[in-house]
Amino acid sequence: MARNFLHAFSGDSAKSAEHEAVSVIRSNDYARRVEILDDFEQAGISWLWATDADGHLVYLSEKAAENLNKPISDLLAVPLTSLFENDPDNPDENSDRPFKYHLSKRSKITDLVVRRVPQTLGREDRPTWWLISGHPKFNDSGEFQGYRGNAKDVTVEYQRKLEDSRAAEFDSLTGLANRHRMDSRLTAMLAAFKAANRSCAIMMLDLDRFKQVNDTMGHAAGDELLKQVAKRMVGVIGENAEIGRLGGDEFQVILPDVDDRGKLGELAEKIVKTVSQPYPIDDKRATIGTSIGIAIAPYDGVEKDALVRSSDLALYAAKNSGRGQYRFYSASLKNEEDERRLLVEDLRDALANDQVELHYQPVVRTDDHMIVGFEALMRWVHPERGGVSPDVFIPIAEELNLINQLGEWALRRACQDALNWPKSVRVAVNVSVVQFSNSGFPDIVMNALASSGLEPERLELELTESVFMGDSETIDNTFRILKELGVRLALDDFGTGYSSLSYLRSAPFDKIKVDKSFVDSCTQKDKNSAKIIAAIVSLSDALGMETTVEGVEAFDQFKLVCSKGARYIQGWIYSKALRLEEVDEKLGSGEFRIEPDGPERYRPDRRTVFRRIGAIHEDHRYEVVMRDLSKSGARFEGMLGVPLGTQLVLDLGGGQLVVCTVTRAKEAMLGVQFETPLVSDGAGGLCTRHRVSPYDLCVAGMPVSALPPGNYPVHQDASRPSSKPKFMQVAASGM
Repeated sequence: MARNFLHAFSGDSAKSAEHEAVSVIRSNDYARRVEILDDFEQAGISWLWATDADGHLVYLSEKAAENLNKPISDLLAVPLTSLFENDPDNPDENSDRPFKYHLSKRSKITDLVVRRVPQTLGREDRPTWWLISGHPKFNDSGEFQGYRGNAKDVTVEYQRKLEDSRAAEFDSLTGLANRHRMDSRLTAMLAAFKAANRSCAIMMLDLDRFKQVNDTMGHAAGDELLKQVAKRMVGVIGENAEIGRLGGDEFQVILPDVDDRGKLGELAEKIVKTVSQPYPIDDKRATIGTSIGIAIAPYDGVEKDALVRSSDLALYAAKNSGRGQYRFYSASLKNEEDERRLLVEDLRDALANDQVELHYQPVVRTDDHMIVGFEALMRWVHPERGGVSPDVFIPIAEELNLINQLGEWALRRACQDALNWPKSVRVAVNVSVVQFSNSGFPDIVMNALASSGLEPERLELELTESVFMGDSETIDNTFRILKELGVRLALDDFGTGYSSLSYLRSAPFDKIKVDKSFVDSCTQKDKNSAKIIAAIVSLSDALGMETTVEGVEAFDQFKLVCSKGARYIQGWIYSKALRLEEVDEKLGSGEFRIEPDGPERYRPDRRTVFRRIGAIHEDHRYEVVMRDLSKSGARFEGMLGVPLGTQLVLDLGGGQLVVCTVTRAKEAMLGVQFETPLVSDGAGGLCTRHRVSPYDLCVAGMPVSALPPGNYPVHQDASRPSSKPKFMQVAASGM
């Protein structure tokens, strides 16, 4: 319309009028643009921002400054990157490059979510997220002038997205990662680590006795317990690992770049001890434990499924070994699951066919070495497998709900057997938490005493702190009835829990039993076990209770615990558990006295073994048989003519190579000292801290079939000549 108006004029006057009209239009257009931009900014549809070539703000909408709770004067000339950064929790995949990177590369920015830098938040400020876009500006000479862009507050929408993302990847109860996140994290990590030949350890955890908490205290208490367990695990493990709850009472820990089994074992022990502390729940205390299976890539698997399977088998072995333990995966565990399934079937038959029997270990008075009692210990002699450890079949009995039947049988049999002993000799019977929580347990005790005719004061019931997990009123009532019956009560495994003093105050115990774990280390100078034993004995004396020290095997331990005031000892230095016939024969002949007998010094790390291993010298391998193994050395048979000081490498299997030096040699029997000590495998055995990668073993010539499942680059050189062996290999005796 304006253009048509200008065409109506001609000549100079027309040209002059045209210029004036253009100026008016441009002025009106500029004013209109400013008005529109003002309306745009004030409406909060979007804000404008601009920076100079150095990244400092030169313009910012007033509404944007209000959103940041700062005056514009405080924001201009401030680097934009000092106000905003990438959000590390951003669930979007397009945020992998840092905000600073975009600005430094002077690239276009499109709908990038940035978070206000936490350090810029005041006390009353809330976390803020902006959706930001920007274009780099260049002058006609191509010189960079800065950025021009727009932004808006997306805090509400973004927080909702974060919550949705968290709900999809995190456990709503504990706040830990869920199974989906742990699976995806482990898969991605193993793929990246495989290319870089890096290691990654995983721990699989399962809570022991958690079902009893749900059954006795309710599911709400179980949920609260899981929250507390998660919090404790985070406190122990820290930020260098990913912790997840896979469901129920099952947890998983991913530890990148860790293959030191010594450190992993120390961490596992710390987790077991921390998780096993009592939990305050609704004015009650719940006591649980945990078992841990550990597998390490690439040694125990190079793919997620293989590694998880290995950790599951290790966990299974830890639970079957008595619980409250950790176990590293080894190839020998592959058949344990099948073995246990067969044991489950066989245990029912064993109870029906009297394959389970009681053996009795003497409790001896140290002053005169006289027998004052026996502890009844269950033994299962399987017709094909031989002896099955109670640490294996007792948990099975608990899971099959056979423990009440088994416990009642043991109580009746022990009372019956003890009736024939001298009246000065007592019998002690272990009572599981499942038995004790049974409201009919006092009646079972009364019936056992009545049917046998045994005096109540000659029966001693051994309890652990876990019996206090149930309803306090029921517990107090059971204690009251038992004391009215006149039976004795002993607190077993004292010192291994975390609230024993409160139990001593509230329960009428007659005896405290010092746990074997303190005795094992009581002669070591860097341990406090001797002081703890002395403190327990003094506490027991002050409370008018007896103290029995368990697990004494050697004279150095015997002398130490006696010097700390121990009056009663139960351990191999006096006797192992005896069959009933042996007990009757000893007591029937009037042999109430047992002289202590054992080694002078206790060697906790020496183990007698019979195991085929490899001994490598230069490039030749000798097949030998290991007889003894300790943390610092070994004794093996099978090589002749080896001088003292010879360096060898022992192949213990599974990538476990140990550098050692020959320190003793007698014919074909050699003793060696390890360059690096072994560490505990969590199951009473020993293992190397580190292993040789299966990739390296493959290159060195080990058959692929002997390696963990996975794809390996085979570069074996079969044409490389080997030197002649310098020593003679001979067959080990007894083979």
